[in-house]
Amino acid sequence: MTTSAPPTEPADRFATARQVADAVLFEGYVLYPYRASAAKNRLRWQFGVLVPPHWGAAAAEHSAQRTECLMEPRRGARLSAEVRFLHAQRRIVQRLGTDGEFHTVDELELPDRVLVPWDEATEERVTLEADVATLTGEGLTVPFHRPAHEETEPVHDADGRRIGRLVRTRAAVEGRVRLRAQELDGPYAALRLTATVENTSDWTPGDADADRAAALPRSLVGAHLLMALSAGAFLSMTDPPEWAAAAVAACRNEHTWPVLAGAPGRADVLLSSPIILEDYPAIAPESPGALYDALEIDEILALRTAALTDQEKREARGTDPRAADVIELADTMPPEVLERLHGAVRALREVTGPDPGPAAPEDPFAAPEVPGVRPDTPWWDPESDRSVDPVRDRITVDGQQVGAGSRVLLKPGRRRTDAQDLFLHGRAARVEAVLHDVDGGVHLAVTVEGDPGADIRREQGRFLYFQPDEIAPVEDA
Repeated sequence: MTTSAPPTEPADRFATARQVADAVLFEGYVLYPYRASAAKNRLRWQFGVLVPPHWGAAAAEHSAQRTECLMEPRRGARLSAEVRFLHAQRRIVQRLGTDGEFHTVDELELPDRVLVPWDEATEERVTLEADVATLTGEGLTVPFHRPAHEETEPVHDADGRRIGRLVRTRAAVEGRVRLRAQELDGPYAALRLTATVENTSDWTPGDADADRAAALPRSLVGAHLLMALSAGAFLSMTDPPEWAAAAVAACRNEHTWPVLAGAPGRADVLLSSPIILEDYPAIAPESPGALYDALEIDEILALRTAALTDQEKREARGTDPRAADVIELADTMPPEVLERLHGAVRALREVTGPDPGPAAPEDPFAAPEVPGVRPDTPWWDPESDRSVDPVRDRITVDGQQVGAGSRVLLKPGRRRTDAQDLFLHGRAARVEAVLHDVDGGVHLAVTVEGDPGADIRREQGRFLYFQPDEIAPVEDA
């Protein structure tokens, strides 16, 4: 059966995955500079658009997406599924004339924004739940229908006088969700799950409206699928167990790709996305909010958005409420939050501890804490990790202890690509520090004996670096 809102139990399981699903749903919804007049915002919605079949056949766009994956359900397991998509709605702007009638206009000036015609979108969900055992054979087919709709919103000026209105219209959309499971051949208790999402609208474009703009209001935009098992697990499509590799390779996915989602390490939730993702995708904890821009780079977008002129910001605010939120976010972002967007070393978290996740709701601008690292020190500051000390650490090379102050003979390896290293072969050098990188590698910082600039290099910390197999210890006379 379909419902207007997901059941309580699946919603709990989908909570973590839905953060990524929201990003998929609104990917490219409105692009910088967030104005309807921008050329890049005139051809919209490129991901997961399922158009009416009659339009798709003529325009080479698809009307359905197919997901195939493997799962190992336990006895009595239930499968919950949630299809999510955007339903486009047309917004026209009308001015109240002196004759008391509303007249459609290209723009309507307000003190803080300029209202213009625009295609907005509302989120739609189709949910279903069934016993896995009932999905074998013919499986389960659930049709859904979203009716046409029209609404108006009054527009007032700064003095509260009504000067116009916004008229929003949505066309009807129709679709179908199919779930079917099939047992795999062999001794393994695994099933191949096939899920299809289809646009079944019978709308046929006429000569006057035979373009993509006419098809979008009747399309499923940004369509993707969330699935959860009450007991059991899905198999990774990119890193399956060896016994399932051939079966995974035989799965046929069209216009979508399934990945494990939710908390890392769990395998009871799957996200099938029109955008290729890796298993356990996550929103960057540093991100202060959604910017809706395809392949967004938060720092650059925040800086560019804050630099828009006042008139450009008025146009963006009038384009879409979500664009207005982006303008507000960029204008009110504290310097410490912007600095947090400058970069993050993900590999370090694998060494120092798990990702702490997003900041607590009561302090949305607090920087995430990483166990073992003080937030006010750079990640390579030796003082931030007492287990390493470049000056006192020593390593064993050819049975001898080597550390700061040791004399060594340089013998650059073949993997070196700097031709200047040829002139250092056989030269004596002094070790200045032993450095450990986050991947477990060891590097020796050295100064070459007889180098007239050695003191300057030492003072500035500008050394030459070699690995342990590229040096040989030299005993002091």
